[in-house]
Amino acid sequence: MRNRADDTQAEPAAPTAEARQPHRARAVAHAVEGWVAVFRRKLRAGEVGSLPVVLVLAAVWITFEALNENFLSPRNLSNLSVDIVGTGMIAVGIVFVLLIGELDLSVGSISGLAAVVFAVLNVNNGVPEWLALILAVLAGTAAGTVQGYSFAKTRVPAFVVTLAGLLTWNGVMLSILGNSGTVNLDENGLVAKLTSYYFTNDGAAYGLAAVSTGMVFLVSYLARRRRTVAGMPHRSLRGIAVRTGVVAVIAFPSAYVLNQFQGLPLALLIFLIVVAGLDVVLRRTHYGRYVYALGGGVEAARRASVSVTRVQTAVLAVSGTMAAVGGLFLASRITSVSQSSGSGVLLLNVIAAAVIGGTSLFGGRGTTWSAVLGILVIQSIASGMAITDTPAALQFVITGGVLFAAVVIDSLSRRSQEAHGRA
Repeated sequence: MRNRADDTQAEPAAPTAEARQPHRARAVAHAVEGWVAVFRRKLRAGEVGSLPVVLVLAAVWITFEALNENFLSPRNLSNLSVDIVGTGMIAVGIVFVLLIGELDLSVGSISGLAAVVFAVLNVNNGVPEWLALILAVLAGTAAGTVQGYSFAKTRVPAFVVTLAGLLTWNGVMLSILGNSGTVNLDENGLVAKLTSYYFTNDGAAYGLAAVSTGMVFLVSYLARRRRTVAGMPHRSLRGIAVRTGVVAVIAFPSAYVLNQFQGLPLALLIFLIVVAGLDVVLRRTHYGRYVYALGGGVEAARRASVSVTRVQTAVLAVSGTMAAVGGLFLASRITSVSQSSGSGVLLLNVIAAAVIGGTSLFGGRGTTWSAVLGILVIQSIASGMAITDTPAALQFVITGGVLFAAVVIDSLSRRSQEAHGRA
């Protein structure tokens, strides 16, 4: 029989806030020690991820902001977000080619060819814009497919095939353009609005930030649950929360800055959707796994029943398609095409963007998001040089230095991974 005194006995007093402080401090200290240990292990294994390029980007932004206070102004950052789109689209296609350990030197010419095809069809021949746009993109796809099939069947190195393509497609572009030299696009047309239209409602930018953050959490959580069921190593809930928090810290201030100028650019929205979609293709589809497999070794992939010819052809086709899309965005930015479309330093910039962003020149490692980081570094340098009236020659020197550093880091990272048996 229970004693009434037991029923009335007071519950143990909850620990006070002062008593909980040491426990919280020890928990935070253990968490920090754990993160530092993981970082050191990844650093020794050559798995530094995007950290170097993020540090470079931060250094570039801090340096140019110190030289000119307008560099980080909403107007300049908004323009920067549009400037990265055309070249970034082409760089995303280059990532696919680099992942199989090859190189596509024809993307500049294909981008110019697509822009000229659109302009001549629409402006000179009166073809509806939507149809001319589709035909222009298909022209890029066809060019890439021809090169990919030639490379896969003849076993001639891709850089040789695409070097021939560079000259061929440039010649075709000049032939289509004829003697007109320059074709001006309709400033109120569909292509022109790709880079001139802004969603002025503040909710658009904040909505994109919220959706991006939510998608990162959802994808990470579903991946954790799937790996848990399969008995594989998985990310902790705390790790997912930190990852989601980092994305939120980047996304919402970015939305705030964009709203301080003209709102969310349509070009940036399309770019992020395309990059995210192709990232899903690479990570979640059989085709994506085949691409990474080819980067690990063609013969090994062949013995694993991967259709090497189809995958190599498809990779060059994707590169050609993205080059065409990027060429249309570049034409949209200046609302014209000319004999110089797709020429100059465009080819070097897109390859540099993919490599600086973290895509390995040796194949098998990289993501579409790495191209975004890389092109952001290159365009930030270009924007900073322009706003500080720095000679263009120095821009080439600095960009070349960043590219060299990226290649060295890539090489050292691969050596470290080989030493740990991870490459």
